[in-house]
Amino acid sequence: MKFLEYEAKKVFGEYGIPVPKSALIRSPDEVSACLDGFDSAVVLKAQVDVGGRGKAGGIVMAEKSDAVKAAEDLFSREIRGVPVSEVLVEERLAIAHEYYLSITIDRSGKHPVILFAEAGGVDIESAAEERPEAVRKALVSPLLNEVPQFLIRDLIRGAPVEIGGVINRLYHVFCDRDALLAEINPLVITPAGVYAADAKLIIDDNALRRQGISVNRDLTDREREAEKHGFSYVELDGDIGVIGNGAGLTMSTLDLIDYHGGSAANFLDVGGGAGRERVMHAVRLVAGMPSVKVIIVNLLGGITLCDEVAQGIIDAGVPQQVIVRLAGTNEEAGRRILAGRDYLMVASMEEAVRAGVEAVQ
Repeated sequence: MKFLEYEAKKVFGEYGIPVPKSALIRSPDEVSACLDGFDSAVVLKAQVDVGGRGKAGGIVMAEKSDAVKAAEDLFSREIRGVPVSEVLVEERLAIAHEYYLSITIDRSGKHPVILFAEAGGVDIESAAEERPEAVRKALVSPLLNEVPQFLIRDLIRGAPVEIGGVINRLYHVFCDRDALLAEINPLVITPAGVYAADAKLIIDDNALRRQGISVNRDLTDREREAEKHGFSYVELDGDIGVIGNGAGLTMSTLDLIDYHGGSAANFLDVGGGAGRERVMHAVRLVAGMPSVKVIIVNLLGGITLCDEVAQGIIDAGVPQQVIVRLAGTNEEAGRRILAGRDYLMVASMEEAVRAGVEAVQ
C-alpha cells in the first residue's frame, strides 16, 4: 500500500529524518489559520497518488499573501484525473543542492538495495537511463540492523556527511515498516541542514495487519471483493475474463490468449478445492468488469470437483458467454450438469482460448 506524502513524512519524522515544517488542509478555508507558522513563502502540494505530480500542476509555489488563492485553484483541479481533496502546505526551503535516495528490494539478490545519486528531482528516471553510472548502489544484508559505515562512505563519497545519518534512519524505516520502497526525492541541502523535501513509502500488502493497517486503500472494489473470498486476482485491460485454478494454469491461459491475438481482462486463480459457492463468486466477480465480453473458465479437477465447478457456473447466472474447459475429478458429471445449457464446453485449453478470442473479434 502506498502512503501519501504527508503520511510518509510523518513516519520519516518519527525516525529522526528532518522534514519541512508543514500543515495538512482539506479546504481553502483552512489556509489562513495555518500560515502564521511560516515565513513569507510556502509550497502547496496536492496529496494525490499519481506519478509526475509536479509536472501535472500538483505542486504550486506561493507567497503567503497569495496562498489562499493558490489553494482554491489547487482544490479545483484534477491531477492526472484524480481530484484534489487534501493539500500539504509546507515551508519553502532554500535549496542549495538536490540528491536522490531510496531503499528497495533487489529481487535477484534477495537483499535490500540502497540507491543514491548526486542529482535528484523530477527527472531522476531519465537521468538514470542516460547515465546509469550516476546512481550508486549498495546491497545490505537483511540480517543487519544498521548500514555499515564503509557502505555509506562508498555511497555518498563527497556529499555532506549528514546524509549518512539519513541513510541509516531510512533503512530503519524500511525494515521496521515492512516496506517495499522508501524514497526521498529530492533529499536537499539547505543552509539549515539536510531535509526530505519529498517522501514516498510503499508497504508490503502482506504485512498490513502487522503494521496495524486494516484497510488497503490501493485496492479497487473488485480487488477488495476478491481478497474477501481469498482469490489471487489482478485486473488487466482486456476484454476476455479468465478464471483458473493454480497460478501456473491461469498464467498459461493468459499467455495463450496473448499468443492468439486476444487480450485478457484479468487474472483470477480460485485456488485448489474450490467449491460451488466459491466458483459462483469468481464468475460473478469477473462478469462485473465492464470490459468483459466473454469468460473462459479453465479448471483442472484434482481436489477441485468438476461437478461443483459446473454448479457454481450455473449459480452465477451471468449474461456473458462462458467457455468452459473442465478436466479431472468428476469431469463427466460436470459436463452432464452443463449440457443443454448456454455454455460452450471444450476439451482443451487451446480450444477454449481460440473460442474466446473469436467471440470478442
